[in-house]
Amino acid sequence: SSQTHTQANMERIHLLSKIATSEQHGENSPYFDGWKAYDQNPFHLTENPNGVIQMGLAENQLSLDLIEEWVAKNPKSSICTKDGISQFKDIANFQDYHGLYEFRKAIANFMGKVRGNRVTFDPDRIVMGGGATGASESLMFCLADPGDGFLVPTPYYPAFDRDLRWRTGVQLVPIICNSSNDFKITEEALESAYENAIASNIKVKGLILANPSNPLGTTTDKQTLQTLMRFINEKNIHIVCDEIYAATIFNTPEFVSISEVLQEMEQDSSNKINRELVHIIYSLSKDMGLPGFRVGILYSYNDHVVSCARKMSSFGLISSQTQLFLASILSDEEFVDGFLSESSKRLAKRHQTFTQGLEKEGITCLASNAGLFVWMDLRMLLNKPTFDEEMELWRLIINDVKLNVSPGSSFHCVEPGWFRVCFANMDDQTVDIALKRIRAFVKKGRKNERATMNNKRTKSFQKNLRLSFSSRLYDEATMMSPRMMSPHSPFARSPLVQART
Repeated sequence: SSQTHTQANMERIHLLSKIATSEQHGENSPYFDGWKAYDQNPFHLTENPNGVIQMGLAENQLSLDLIEEWVAKNPKSSICTKDGISQFKDIANFQDYHGLYEFRKAIANFMGKVRGNRVTFDPDRIVMGGGATGASESLMFCLADPGDGFLVPTPYYPAFDRDLRWRTGVQLVPIICNSSNDFKITEEALESAYENAIASNIKVKGLILANPSNPLGTTTDKQTLQTLMRFINEKNIHIVCDEIYAATIFNTPEFVSISEVLQEMEQDSSNKINRELVHIIYSLSKDMGLPGFRVGILYSYNDHVVSCARKMSSFGLISSQTQLFLASILSDEEFVDGFLSESSKRLAKRHQTFTQGLEKEGITCLASNAGLFVWMDLRMLLNKPTFDEEMELWRLIINDVKLNVSPGSSFHCVEPGWFRVCFANMDDQTVDIALKRIRAFVKKGRKNERATMNNKRTKSFQKNLRLSFSSRLYDEATMMSPRMMSPHSPFARSPLVQART
């Protein structure tokens, strides 16, 4: 019977840990649901031209050809080639969790170069992690205990809920930002979030900032960073800056790192600055388009954090083969300079192509200068400014327009109608097709809206849009069903395995 089945399930659950049975991973979110829709019907130019186009993946594929060219010219960089096999034995046996010094030195130099060489980084403060995910979680374990809180400005990266909270027990306290000032952090919002946390008996241990922002694609200005630095020093709490998009700047203003602000403010004796409160998360997943390499970096100005995080890094080391390869490529100054310059140009071109294509149909995006995505404003397509309406529109875009975009609510945005759309993970032809689908969608909707007005009907714009397409409504059971998977899917192919990344 169903009752017996339920009891059996409950018994199985009681045999597991709290983590195994918790819902804190964050996978039950529209951010991940969009991936499921894509995975069951992935777009392909020739094999499946009517499939769902993946625009929910912040992947940088625009300059990988440059890296491929370098690899072809430098076979010694890999122990898996005839030219590099002489290093095989040493690299295959290397296990020091401090990491290869050549790797740490190359990463430190690259981080400085990305920041205009206005600040330098110490290789001995470079701590490895399994991607930014692993590095971020290790830092949380070093800074906070279960139940402690970190302030984070909205909208913010959905997987922060997984990376920072799931296994650590840390709480995230939103700093409410809105479109009236382009989602910039205000001192009032900062103080309000802090006071709300205290009133809720949450011990605030720090502030998390993604700069450049995911999902906004904007950089935080120096004045705001100085405000945040003064704030965390007044409260004696940490600041964690996630700077994994630091080299994706394609327009002015230039990127300002928290390390630069720290350096400048320390030089002014009137500032009471404690550098031990400052920590940086970095990665090569976005800046160089190498997420599969799982290169996560924790850089801390706190000796105790560096020591503890280094011990923790043994749970998520970067392969020594990967370290060797990256030390080789990042030490090639001429290549790195050329790569960063060309990557910026290609991102600028793609961003312009995409945003101008949207503007032809009156769709605007938040003005941005960095990242691999735009923050698209579809508020004019909502019948009412509610999150229910946002979800209706999102399901329509997924199922009928067949684009996987991410709704603002999954980023904890307080205003319905915003969507993050990634533009750097596909070729030019796919971008053109995506833009054509969006244009057709909006034109069809406007045509139906005019017809409705002429007939003096009062049906909502959104319902008219839905009537113009002949496809099924969103069905969670269907979305969850395993079918053909993309090679970039974060979901396991087996229906028995539910792990997500």
